Amino acid sequence: MEEKILSTRKNGLAVLIGCLLLELLSVVIFVYGINKNFVVMGVGIAVMAVSWFPLIGLRVLKPEEALVVTLFGNYTGTLKGPGFYAINPFSVSVNPAKKTRLGQSGDVDGGSKEKSLASLITNSQQEAGVISNVISLKIMTLNNSRQKVNDVLGNPVEIGVAVMWRVVDTAKAVFTVDNYKEYLSLQCDTAVRNIVKIYPYDIAPNVDTTGDGQADDGSLRGSTEIVAGRIREEIQSKVSQAGLEILDARITYLAYAPEIAAVMLQRQQASAVIDARKMIVDGAVGMVQMALEKLNSEQIVELDDERKAAMVSNLLVVLCGNHDAQPIVNSGSLY
Repeated sequence: MEEKILSTRKNGLAVLIGCLLLELLSVVIFVYGINKNFVVMGVGIAVMAVSWFPLIGLRVLKPEEALVVTLFGNYTGTLKGPGFYAINPFSVSVNPAKKTRLGQSGDVDGGSKEKSLASLITNSQQEAGVISNVISLKIMTLNNSRQKVNDVLGNPVEIGVAVMWRVVDTAKAVFTVDNYKEYLSLQCDTAVRNIVKIYPYDIAPNVDTTGDGQADDGSLRGSTEIVAGRIREEIQSKVSQAGLEILDARITYLAYAPEIAAVMLQRQQASAVIDARKMIVDGAVGMVQMALEKLNSEQIVELDDERKAAMVSNLLVVLCGNHDAQPIVNSGSLY
């Protein structure tokens, strides 16, 4: 369905003034007919009863608001932009998602209550339920609840995503899907699951995340921007038919599920200890080799194989130990 913009209906003030003049005229005719003619008095009553009817079609919209209007079930058009509009009093505005709250920002709440003629009309119509179907065109943030998803290795991961979106086609948003906010939320959940199951939580060998048949270094923890971009593209491909635009997507929470978080923490700690020990041993071996070469080149002391082995053992114990060395002074012979 194509969106039609009603841009020639900003004549609400003229209609309002005309109705007020008709009401005043009906009062004058009624008063004049009391003493002159009952027919004239009846005309005044009829004009008084009819002149207020066009007021039902008055609409006041603020910036970045829209109103989808239907007449007897047919789509008439969309009012967009700030202004004081007058439409057919029999027209009905439609917004199936007006009562839907998804813990998101940007839902129109009526704004401030200035004591102006336009705001009084707006507030009275809102209280009567006339223009509660206003659709916000602002950029809104949908902060979906955390989901538990298995990554490519089968590890349960908890992830939360915030999506920045807005309505760009009101006709599609209202008439293509039943409730565009719930539809967006469902597509966000689906997209997160589809993308997260491609990646491991951390870098893992022999995992292809790009689909080119070759292993890469992609991961949820290390490739956050890439993962978020793929989630945004996945959501956009699904919600375009609903007249929605996804501006950005960001990962707001990422962690292992509680049932394996402790085990994974121990695994990371063990990996860190192994890496640290490997670095210490490599450094110690290099220092021992340098010491032996220095002693041999400067001919400070002659060391046979047994003494070299003892020296290497002592140096490795000193350099690789967790505690400070406590030297022992040998006052006798080595043998």
